[in-house]
Amino acid sequence: MSGFKLQTPETTSASGREALERAKERYGFTPNLIGMLANAPAAAHGYLDLGARFKESSLTPEEQQVVLLTTSFENECDYCMGAHSTVAGMLGLSDGDLGALRDGTELPTRRLDALRTFTRAIVQKRGWVSEEDLDAFRAAGFQHEQAGDVILGVGMKTISNYTNHIAGTPLDEAFEAQRWSAPAGTRAE
Repeated sequence: MSGFKLQTPETTSASGREALERAKERYGFTPNLIGMLANAPAAAHGYLDLGARFKESSLTPEEQQVVLLTTSFENECDYCMGAHSTVAGMLGLSDGDLGALRDGTELPTRRLDALRTFTRAIVQKRGWVSEEDLDAFRAAGFQHEQAGDVILGVGMKTISNYTNHIAGTPLDEAFEAQRWSAPAGTRAE
């Protein structure tokens, strides 16, 4: 459909091969996303680099998944919703919070919902959040550092969301149990 090819070590450049190897070392397998990103090795490396930095951010692993899932929901990325739902479950995110993230609704955990709401505002308003958005975020105990880390996560996830939209990345078998589709009638096609 899109003409993008799922790259393998045999079909990509030396730099693309290095990105595929980095992903396999990090995740234990090479996700199809990285195979698609390897069509542009600089993009694959950039995504992996941002992911490593985001993992080191001031947000907890659970909070990181809230940012990544919220961004993916807002960008209607079927692949990333399936992948990060799987990861979030492995990290122990509650079924209630995960279900709400997958439905785009209020989370039962108040602090995590404040993070979801702020992330959603950043995506929807393209960074032009209001003082009220920031006040609500800070009222939940977040600081400027976490606001910057949310922006990092949104940027990283937007790279993968848009890649998956353009390339039509197939969901990996490892994520199949958490397959997700955007609500009917919402996709801008």
